Amino acid sequence: MERRAVDVGGSRIGYLRAGSGTPVVLLHGGLADARAWKRQLATFAEHHDVVSWDAPGCGGSDDPPRGTPLEGYADRLAAFVAALGFDRPHLVGLSFGGGLALATAARHPGLPRSVVAASAYAGWGGSLPAEEVRRRVAHAEHASDEPPQAWLPGFLDSLYGSSGPDESAEEIATIASERRPEGARTMLYAFAEADLTGDLSKIEAPTLLLYGEEDVRSPRSVAEAIRAEIPGSRLRMLAGVGHALPFEAPDRFDAEVIAFLSDPHGRGPNGA
Repeated sequence: MERRAVDVGGSRIGYLRAGSGTPVVLLHGGLADARAWKRQLATFAEHHDVVSWDAPGCGGSDDPPRGTPLEGYADRLAAFVAALGFDRPHLVGLSFGGGLALATAARHPGLPRSVVAASAYAGWGGSLPAEEVRRRVAHAEHASDEPPQAWLPGFLDSLYGSSGPDESAEEIATIASERRPEGARTMLYAFAEADLTGDLSKIEAPTLLLYGEEDVRSPRSVAEAIRAEIPGSRLRMLAGVGHALPFEAPDRFDAEVIAFLSDPHGRGPNGA
């Protein structure tokens, strides 16, 4: 798939696009870019106009200003959606992308048709103890000075369930090893400082929360806390998988998302 780009307020945003129909915007996690959704671009494109963006500082997108908060990413996403001419797209995000989807839905409540937040956080600051946030930031800062082979094995282990990394890990490793350090640091600090807990109740769009039962990065307690704050949100826990749902269990992940996108309000086949 050919990478494209659009100017958003004088800044380049890269993306991949496929299909036609109701728009869907895919939001990748940290240490990734639009390529992380390659499978979903093909699968979801059967019924939707699907765009996978490169977050600012990732892939083909320009770096954001240093110190950009998560709200700044949400505003840039809203401007990106407007630049593409999309009318109320579905937002589907993983990990950082899931938190970004939630932040955007809370800050721009009229934008999303629905939200799917997978392995998401209410920002690290909103979902994790302060000591754990400091540990993760320190680990990421140290890793940024090391070659990928020094930190990738541990990173991959933390993404998968008890069965460990599978053949999809090679794809994740390739994308993660090509991260842009400056963009990755800005994203890291934005997410570490973000606390969406006071904003989640503002989300008006139908929201599906997808998590792995063996996720050690955003465990069930994180999922339950987010569900409690978003009116009418639904939580689905996938057995036997960890944090990297679209990679580790793509068939189940895709089926859950496709079913939700087809009926986000849960009205059923008769519209009841």
